[in-house]
Amino acid sequence: MRNWSAKRGGSDPRYVSKMDANEVALVRSLETSLIELLDEREASAPFDELAELTGLRTGHVEAPGEGALGRLLPDFYRVEHAGPDGVSPEFAEDLNSALRSLNEPEIIDAKRDAARTVLRTLPAKSGTVSLTTAEAQDWLTSINDLRLALGTLLGVTADRPDGRPSTDPARAAHVDMYHWLSAMLDVLVTVMLDRTPEKP
Repeated sequence: MRNWSAKRGGSDPRYVSKMDANEVALVRSLETSLIELLDEREASAPFDELAELTGLRTGHVEAPGEGALGRLLPDFYRVEHAGPDGVSPEFAEDLNSALRSLNEPEIIDAKRDAARTVLRTLPAKSGTVSLTTAEAQDWLTSINDLRLALGTLLGVTADRPDGRPSTDPARAAHVDMYHWLSAMLDVLVTVMLDRTPEKP
């Protein structure tokens, strides 16, 4: 993938890059898997009679057990912050349950919509990606979600930028994929923060 650039075009710049066929196929596969993961989470939410009567959408009251999804849908309040100087652990858990039930459906919607924007704006096979500001922001959201999910599966931390040690030869490709997503995100953020777009 070539570096992103901002092209002046009317009142809203376009954020442009080129992707080869392998890159397009990779991003399409990752985004499709992300949508499927979010769909499964949404579909598994328990039935709520009050929500059915009021039309209010509700989601799970418990955090996802699976690592990658847990990273994408974290608790709102960290229970470890509870204690003498804060709320009780029990209240923190109840608070998380209530906030999750009320807000998780909209969070899933936002993440899924961002992933769909990426899929919609990818070239069919290879070629140019050209994004409006709103589309570029969706790319930032969704590429970061992919990066977080993959990094969680690999065990990436500040001390282990390549994740947990492994002898699995396929894992090296996943680590490369993680760093590629990170670089794509970093360059796009930098270009969007630059207020001097190139002329077409």
